[in-house]
Amino acid sequence: MLFSLMAVLFMTFRTFALRCHRYLHAHSSKLHTLEGSHSEEKRPKLEKMSESEFPDTLEGFGYEFNDQGQLRNIKTGEPFEFKVSDDKSFNQKHYEALGELITNHVYKLLETQEGLKRMFIPLNSPENEPRTFVFHTEDALTNQDKLLLLIHGSGVVRAGQWARRLIINDCLDSGTQLPFIKRAKADGYGVIVLNTNDKTKTLDSPEAHTEYVWNKIVKKAQAKHVAIIAHSYGGKCTMDLIVNSGDKTLKQRVFAIALTDSVHSFDHQDRKSVV
Repeated sequence: MLFSLMAVLFMTFRTFALRCHRYLHAHSSKLHTLEGSHSEEKRPKLEKMSESEFPDTLEGFGYEFNDQGQLRNIKTGEPFEFKVSDDKSFNQKHYEALGELITNHVYKLLETQEGLKRMFIPLNSPENEPRTFVFHTEDALTNQDKLLLLIHGSGVVRAGQWARRLIINDCLDSGTQLPFIKRAKADGYGVIVLNTNDKTKTLDSPEAHTEYVWNKIVKKAQAKHVAIIAHSYGGKCTMDLIVNSGDKTLKQRVFAIALTDSVHSFDHQDRKSVV
């Protein structure tokens, strides 16, 4: 059962990677623009707002996710349009503001749809001090059999996301970790979703975040078997963890690692300590 799920998850992850490549290649000249999808005549005129007036809800931006998890214009049903003015800088900031709401929307789905809980780290840190959080299933620490760690890549993505661009331009299933969480839960895994880009003073890098989660949370979890799925820079975080954690049980407990587009390299590491 351990390897059967990982085989399925790996194929799902491979499908995600292929979908990313194919989608980005097919839409490289169209992403975040209207060219090729909507004509100038059909494009609705939008009144430019100041950056301080960006809405604080998806609905305020005029968008919602439909039943297929696709982001669509509430009035027209059309996909996301990047160009809302002739000011390229404003368009980018408008997109980034929307992206922050996407992050909060995914957080909400992790909690309400999948039942995950937030665990604030560093552990026992006061609320008035800088801290971040990870998400976890109810049984993440008590599941005596299996635990899955999900580690995203670098950039603007946060816990629960693989690629913001895919979430906005394709759908939630292709751009988030939700399908992986659902499958893992169905197969009896506890799940921990890392949040490596949400940095604090003490957890000031993705590597520090990953190492902290392992040493302070995963190391104390009861699961005998741990699987890791990591994308992009998450691969480097995973390799650094294996080399630098100092936990002798890590190699005994981690039975499978799935990586896609990983940027890790062993050139700067002691390969003998890994093999």
